[in-house]
Amino acid sequence: MGETGMTRTDGDGEEAVSRFVERFAAEMTAAGMQRMASRVFAALLASETASMTSAELAEQLRISPAAVSGAIGYLTQVGMVSRERDPGTRRDRYVLHNELWYETFTRRDQVLVRWEKVLKEGAETLGPDSAAGRRTTETAEFFAFLHGEMSGIMGRWRAHKEAQGAGTPEAS
Repeated sequence: MGETGMTRTDGDGEEAVSRFVERFAAEMTAAGMQRMASRVFAALLASETASMTSAELAEQLRISPAAVSGAIGYLTQVGMVSRERDPGTRRDRYVLHNELWYETFTRRDQVLVRWEKVLKEGAETLGPDSAAGRRTTETAEFFAFLHGEMSGIMGRWRAHKEAQGAGTPEAS
């Protein structure tokens, strides 16, 4: 494994990994995530250890340390990465969570519950017979439906992982 944590260290392999990182980052950006955060996240995802230092990220992505810092700030805030101290050094290492997608969608599920509650209150305020009240009620019902479906999906995912033997934490 190379210094940047990439899985493939030959020139062609590193180029292929870089293309994957940029392609996946572009997809996340198109879905609404900040561009630099998308690139940093994709680089961490593609690294063998699921962790890199700021210097490694800056070198691999050819971005400034300030850009890395801003991206890490966002990714930390939304719970997609955490900061750990490199043993025996003063350097921070940025690490993907073991159950990243599970944790991310579980947090989104909690957001759905909060939105549903606020929307139900809003529907009452707007009046159930008004067009705005009906629209807000339907939106609250949609989020309630999503919440129920998400709970079922996450339960099926846990069962699927258990049936497969769960693999290594990096496979999460």
